Amino acid sequence: MSQLRVEKVQEFIKQEISKIILTELKDPRVGFATITQVEATGDLRSAKIYVSLMGSDEQKADTWKGLQSSLGYMRSEIGKRIRMRITPELSLHLDESLDYSAHIQELLIKIKQEEGNQ
Repeated sequence: MSQLRVEKVQEFIKQEISKIILTELKDPRVGFATITQVEATGDLRSAKIYVSLMGSDEQKADTWKGLQSSLGYMRSEIGKRIRMRITPELSLHLDESLDYSAHIQELLIKIKQEEGNQ
């Protein structure tokens, strides 16, 4: 399968899952979640969905549980919206890169302030 086709399917899944989370999920546990990336296998049989969560630790945990329990619904919706013989198996993965970059930013600000105080 061509790399271009895989990339198109990845982008389609990313857009559609984002729409589903934003407008269709009725689970009250699901708070603020952003799809940061989708990685599909070359044969398009499975796709890893990377999710960044916002909020307190408790809100993130609730959102994660809500998203996990909605995976079947999301897969069936993707199956209805994409023209493929096989709908990819979806798996969620936590993307903590935004949290990490915010932490680094805080450290840099703290260092700059300490340097200014000396």
